[in-house]
Amino acid sequence: MSSRLREATSSLAYLLKHAQLQLAELTGPALAPFGITGRELAVLLTLTGCEPASQQQAAQRLGVDRTTMVGLVDALEDKGLVARRPQEGDRRRNVVELTEAGRDTLRRAGSAAAEAERQFLAPLSPAAAAQFTESLRTLVPPPAT
Repeated sequence: MSSRLREATSSLAYLLKHAQLQLAELTGPALAPFGITGRELAVLLTLTGCEPASQQQAAQRLGVDRTTMVGLVDALEDKGLVARRPQEGDRRRNVVELTEAGRDTLRRAGSAAAEAERQFLAPLSPAAAAQFTESLRTLVPPPAT
């Protein structure tokens, strides 16, 4: 391997990009039986465990633009996994909530995605996997809510 190629494949950008691609190769098939993508799972995760959120609030939590969020919510609504309703006191804003089917899909698909993550991290010791995950949490803080 040439020194330039070795240098390029050792860069953080290259390593992070290819790690994400490898994880996506595991996660995509794991989520396929549930009829959702990784991005759709992220929306379901964002909508659970908190008060009902507007599409704009959910987009901010995920760090995506509003147009992208509308498309994701449309797809999840078509699948019966989320429902929109006008926000009380401001009928111009829609609140997005998980349906019963959405909560069930989140539970089952979340388990499948967690298993894909375990497979991805399997080459590391449990301590190294935990440290890697914690390091990423430090580098990529959650978006402001």
